Amino acid sequence: MTPPNPLAALQTSPWAYPALEAAHIAGIAVLFGSLLLFELRVLGLGRTIETGALARLALPVSVAGFALAALTGLTMFATQPQDLLPNPAFRLKMLLLMLAGANAGWFHARGSLVRADAIARVQALASAGLWLSVIVCGRAIAYV
Repeated sequence: MTPPNPLAALQTSPWAYPALEAAHIAGIAVLFGSLLLFELRVLGLGRTIETGALARLALPVSVAGFALAALTGLTMFATQPQDLLPNPAFRLKMLLLMLAGANAGWFHARGSLVRADAIARVQALASAGLWLSVIVCGRAIAYV
C-alpha cells in the first residue's frame, strides 16, 4: 500500500491550503512585529527601554516567527514549484529574503546592538524596508 501524499492533500483539501496560508501570515506577523519594535528602539524611539533587554525578548520571538513562516512557505512552495519558480515576484521575494538575512547577520557580527551608531540605524532602516518588501512581494506573487 502506498503511503498518503501530504502535498496532494494540501492541493485537494478545501481547507488545508488556506490554513497553511494563515499560519504563514501569522509567522510573518510575529517576525515583522517583533523586529519592527526592536528596529524602532535602535532608531531612538522608546529610549527608556534598555536595548539589550528588548533584544533578549524580541530576538527569540522573531526567530520563532521566521521559523513558522519558513516552514509554511517551503510547504506551500513544494505544492507548486513549477508555478512559483518562473514568477518574478517570487524570485524577487527570495532575493530580498537573502538580503534581509545578510543584513541581520551583519548587524549581529559587527556588534550593532552594543554600538547603536549611525550604521546600526541604517541597518535597522534597511531591515524594516527589506522585510516590508518581502511582504509586498509575497502578496504580489498571486497577481504577477
